[in-house]
Amino acid sequence: MKKPKLLSVVLSSLGIGMISIAVIVQNNDFYGAEAKKEIKKEQVDVKKIATANRKEKKEIKKSEGKETIILPDGSAEQALVEVKPEEQPTPQRIEVFEAMTIEELSAKLDRHLGDLLVGKGNLIATKSLEKGVDPYIATAIMLHETGCGHGTCSALTRSCNNVGGQKGYPSCSGGYKGYATLDEGIIGFIDNLYNNYYARGFTTVESIGPRYAQSSAWPAAINRYINLIRAN
Repeated sequence: MKKPKLLSVVLSSLGIGMISIAVIVQNNDFYGAEAKKEIKKEQVDVKKIATANRKEKKEIKKSEGKETIILPDGSAEQALVEVKPEEQPTPQRIEVFEAMTIEELSAKLDRHLGDLLVGKGNLIATKSLEKGVDPYIATAIMLHETGCGHGTCSALTRSCNNVGGQKGYPSCSGGYKGYATLDEGIIGFIDNLYNNYYARGFTTVESIGPRYAQSSAWPAAINRYINLIRAN
């Protein structure tokens, strides 16, 4: 074989060899990159699993309004979270008479009720306000007519449950109205005060007096009781 032809064959073989090497290197680079991706993916997945496991295993402790999250490895992910107590709605204050609640008004009236009327402040207050009657006027008239404010209640109150000196039927003790219970007597008295006085425009002690009692001293006596109740 001539030298030029031999040289050509050698060079051709070397070229083919280099191309094969390049292909092999390229393939190795490709599969190597894919392998690295797989390895990286596995590492990420492992990290996710580890994190999930740690979250599942975390312990929550509550003490004195605090919530402490503690991870098993004691890492810096520990946290102290303040747990705020539920806010309770503030009870609404409902004033019913002279800046007082029904409870305060009832207690005020109770302080002046003696003997059989003890503890009837709430009934008097509730019924008076329901009918639109001044609870001080109603209480003052009862105290004056029964004598329960300064000692033993009258015989009329004891035998007929009549707290206002009303006349009527059913008759009890000389034409005075009788009631089955003391509560009924209190309610009946306030109803009478509304129906025969307030509903007709007589809403003050001075306008009620001449129609309620024969004594001209009656209004002054009632007003003394009113002032005493209001002051205490």
